Amino acid sequence: MAKNDREKSVRTTSAGPIGIGLIGTKFMGRAHSTAWSKASQFFDLKRNPVMSAVAGRNPDETAVFATKWGWKASTTNWRDLLTDDTVELVDVSTPNHLHAEMSIACLEAGKHVACEKPLAGTLADAKRMVLAARAARKKGVQTFVWYNYRRCPAVAFAHRLVRDGRLGRIFHVRASYLQDWGGPDTPLLWRFQGDLAGSGAHGDLNAHIIDMARFITGDEVTEVVGSIEETFVKERAVIASSGGEISGKGAKSSSSGRKSGKSTVDDAVLFLARFKQGAIASFEASRLATGNQNRNNIEINGEKGSIKFDFERMNELEWWDHTLEPKLRGWSRIMCTDAAHPYAGHYWPAAHLIGYEQGFISQAADICAVIAGGSPVVALPDFEDAFKTQCVLEAAIRSARERRPVPIRELDKF
Repeated sequence: MAKNDREKSVRTTSAGPIGIGLIGTKFMGRAHSTAWSKASQFFDLKRNPVMSAVAGRNPDETAVFATKWGWKASTTNWRDLLTDDTVELVDVSTPNHLHAEMSIACLEAGKHVACEKPLAGTLADAKRMVLAARAARKKGVQTFVWYNYRRCPAVAFAHRLVRDGRLGRIFHVRASYLQDWGGPDTPLLWRFQGDLAGSGAHGDLNAHIIDMARFITGDEVTEVVGSIEETFVKERAVIASSGGEISGKGAKSSSSGRKSGKSTVDDAVLFLARFKQGAIASFEASRLATGNQNRNNIEINGEKGSIKFDFERMNELEWWDHTLEPKLRGWSRIMCTDAAHPYAGHYWPAAHLIGYEQGFISQAADICAVIAGGSPVVALPDFEDAFKTQCVLEAAIRSARERRPVPIRELDKF
């Protein structure tokens, strides 16, 4: 993984706005719509995004979504975006099992693709996507993956501290992503169906903290040493519609009465890993960590210092400077809202806090900058980059099920 923030980009000769097509109208569809609509308001872009068309399954719901969130047109056939001359980039915000088919078709049609994470539901699909991205890149077509936590100013600043040697040699990485919405009362959403999601808390949450660990350290996982997965809630209520939130709040019950179906994904996965440059790491993801609503944590301990980040306090970074004389050492709270911090200067004055949506807005702006021939503020993950995270996810599941260490080299061959 490159330590340099200035990611190479394919320079294009196109001018004018960038037409965006979105597939998906649920939770991530809303988040991405906000990002595309606000990017040019907060960032001075050479090419601004224009929200050309959105695709969803239900015609009435999709039309209402388009009007509410600012899309010029709507369709129930996502393949309409492939032949729409106003669409230059397609944003794939669908369940994981659809990422490969949709992304590959868009790339073959000459459209840039921004795909939700994880890259795919399976390693085989992820490999197909990488091969398609390699072929498309030769024609100037680019790929992006929505690992939006890289764009929290505190996370981007942590990355720069490590890059600049402020932590020295890295010893430990401790990462956990804990949520509590997946209890027994949560219905059988697509996120609990293995054929649609690929995995549960693991692919949804561990994916983020693996990417954050790779991004901040500039290092790569070489081996998953051991792992454990558990499905605590075996059966969940079947529903007719999923509701408007990630937890299924507002979902409608099955018309034939209350039925239950089998949950076929993990509720929690914990694993240990080694990094190429010698650091050791622990990763933990759970949707049943009661009292933790969206606690995305990472702690990195180095020879010269340490950092701690908690997304529930996303504007802050904790910092221990071990180069100080002992009487001055202590954990410091850095408010990463000053204009000196990455992205922060595009939003509000210092200590006027930013929120969840700003990570998406900043990523949309960086995507537009790269398509216009420029560089992102910090590195954007493409399909090749996201595939490395996918390999770690796969290694952890294999380790849990086969009860053995799994080196990444077993998985990253084509």
